[in-house]
Amino acid sequence: MKNQVAENDLDEAVIVALGCNLAGAYTSREALLEAALVALTREGLDRVAVSNWWRSAAWPDPAGPEYLNGVAIVRTALSPQEVLAALHRIEARFGRARGQANAARTLDLDLIAYGRSVLDADLVVPHPRAHERLFVMGPLAELASAWTHPVIGETASHLAATATVGRDARPVAKA
Repeated sequence: MKNQVAENDLDEAVIVALGCNLAGAYTSREALLEAALVALTREGLDRVAVSNWWRSAAWPDPAGPEYLNGVAIVRTALSPQEVLAALHRIEARFGRARGQANAARTLDLDLIAYGRSVLDADLVVPHPRAHERLFVMGPLAELASAWTHPVIGETASHLAATATVGRDARPVAKA
């Protein structure tokens, strides 16, 4: 397990979920996600902590390629809208083609939380479905088990234990 991020450090932290089930031009999904972490830094999202990668069956159709997911906690001077725009730029550089929902993809970056902010206009923060997903809450609980969802009021560890989507998700130690 990774070192826990102190709860008071989460007040300003931005939480980004990373995932993919296609390696694209990379030798592996792990290599792609590691390169995506570098791209986050180049976009002004400075890493504080990164979870282990977690494997899970494709969802909603488990016949698709297996997913690899993780969470990065970052600091940034960017606004939530600027963070989302940066995540979309990174996805595009990694070959992400938006189209069919839940389709196989080279890179999926989601803005899970922006400090303790709650937004519901042109951008919904915290992410409206992250709390249901073990492949998001499990990695987040590795890094910040006491992180409290700003709307639901439950901790990352509780949300991981009660997640209903991706229940097969399991951590894979990084090499």
